[in-house]
Amino acid sequence: MTQSATQYAGDDKAIALGHPSYVWRAGQERRLNLIRRYAPLEGRCVLDAGCGVGMYVAAFRRFTDAVYGVDLDWKKIARAGGDLPNLQVAFVEALPFADGSFDVVLSHEVIEHVDDDRAAVAGAVRVLKPGGRLVIYAPNRLYFFETHGFFWRGKYRLGNIPLVSWLPDRWRDRLCPHVRAYTARGLRRLLAGLPVKIVAHTQVYPGFDNVAARRPWLGRWLRRVLYALERTPLRVFGLSHLLVIERIRVRDWQSLPPVPTCVKIEG
Repeated sequence: MTQSATQYAGDDKAIALGHPSYVWRAGQERRLNLIRRYAPLEGRCVLDAGCGVGMYVAAFRRFTDAVYGVDLDWKKIARAGGDLPNLQVAFVEALPFADGSFDVVLSHEVIEHVDDDRAAVAGAVRVLKPGGRLVIYAPNRLYFFETHGFFWRGKYRLGNIPLVSWLPDRWRDRLCPHVRAYTARGLRRLLAGLPVKIVAHTQVYPGFDNVAARRPWLGRWLRRVLYALERTPLRVFGLSHLLVIERIRVRDWQSLPPVPTCVKIEG
């Protein structure tokens, strides 16, 4: 369990809230294409729950004008709101929208930072229309590095630390009390009792945009190799989970068995 974002109010809020995408590059474009594979955007009403500075909101507007975004950080909303409409400050655990408002909801590397990840997922499902889809990207506990920084001797240190998420909970939580990482089962556990079905669940490797900017040949090689691994069982070590769920009608929900602990993984 992470510490509350409000506990970092006197420190750099980025420790608790993370760094959103500030520059749109190949890695984000690839993630956008994966979203579109499972959740068509054309003409749909879309919400980015935890939109940061609005990079995905702007990208979604290539396909539809009905795009909305919320974020806890008013400074990010103010920055994005100069160029983008329909943004507001709000907790993703308490979305300020009526039930059944959206065809698509995106939660991009957000639920690991919130006070209550279960409430964030349930709220996103609430605002979906029946048949609407929630796309979640979230950190994978089996990835080789923790990318959100860590605490050592009481001080926060930005940087990657290898294999920290492989440690037992009590040790990992001492190093990274500010952020969660999920096993596949742990992520799906957030769906228990919700009127949803799983459309797809896989893992994706990073885009290595910084590497590609400095050494294009190395970036191309890493992408070629690791993206190929996504089509193999080794995808389970990817950077992030990609989980796509669909809201079902209550009458269908009542006739379905509980969300399984093991589901088919799509490559």
